[in-house]
Amino acid sequence: MKRTAFILGSGLLLLVAFWNYVSWQLQRFGDASGHFPQAQWERLLSTFEGKEWTLYLIAALLVPSLVYWSFNGLLLLADTARTPSLISRYRIQAGQNEPVDSVKLRQSMGTILFNQFIISVPMVVLLYPIIKARGHPCRRELPTFHWFLLELAIFTLIDEVLFYYSHRLFHHPALYKKFHKKHHEWTAPIGLISFYVHPIEHVASNVLPALLGPLLMGSHLLSISVWFSIALTFATISHCGYHLPFLPSPEFHDYHHVKSNECYGVLGVMDHLHGTDTMFKQTKAYERHSILLGFTPLSESIPDPPKKKD
Repeated sequence: MKRTAFILGSGLLLLVAFWNYVSWQLQRFGDASGHFPQAQWERLLSTFEGKEWTLYLIAALLVPSLVYWSFNGLLLLADTARTPSLISRYRIQAGQNEPVDSVKLRQSMGTILFNQFIISVPMVVLLYPIIKARGHPCRRELPTFHWFLLELAIFTLIDEVLFYYSHRLFHHPALYKKFHKKHHEWTAPIGLISFYVHPIEHVASNVLPALLGPLLMGSHLLSISVWFSIALTFATISHCGYHLPFLPSPEFHDYHHVKSNECYGVLGVMDHLHGTDTMFKQTKAYERHSILLGFTPLSESIPDPPKKKD
């Protein structure tokens, strides 16, 4: 927990410093008003004047979808390669998905596309009139960077709590076989599998936890677009099956797919509070559960113990 707090705190300080530096540079070399982001947003509003609905669809749906499919497209190139790829040495479960089962992947794509376009898209569309009643998402004044960081912290906390309890509920024997077992067909997950869930679970565990934060905060469209993109990216990373340099560690959720009875949350905060990560903390995967700050795979420096022969 101390290590996580240190990393997150350091990251936030670096973001603030970087943003202040960028803002200063833009003020020097940007437009005469000295408020470059605000000026660009106002120009965008002028372009879509009277068409804020279209602007909302682009920012809240199109942009996050492009981020999601671009990232997963790159991962799929590695997953489906017949020869070792540049990132294959970072694979968590060595020997799995090398290459990914193309038949299994095609069978999963129907559910993935259904959940994205038939479930997620209408729910994000319905968010617009609700959030507009709380505070127009396309309002002229942009949120400050510091306010966005506060929003991001609140969004993350809400997502962690709601995902943990809903996810753990779907592991109850009365619900697991009917709903959540589908997701655990992939014991060695890949990025796209974050959307390979029963539609009811997709609503309860994936979409609602992500929507509730912006709804409660009456957030600006910029905050919504960035948050959705971050949430989809993090979901992809946690399922990708690779512990890649300079990205959040997916060891926590990968372990959940292997064992299925621990590590229910996103960040692990709720698991720590409820003691649902005790076995995970006794594994080599836990020792590797940190941001890789170099290019040597942690699986090489902290390998799993050899399997006992029967």
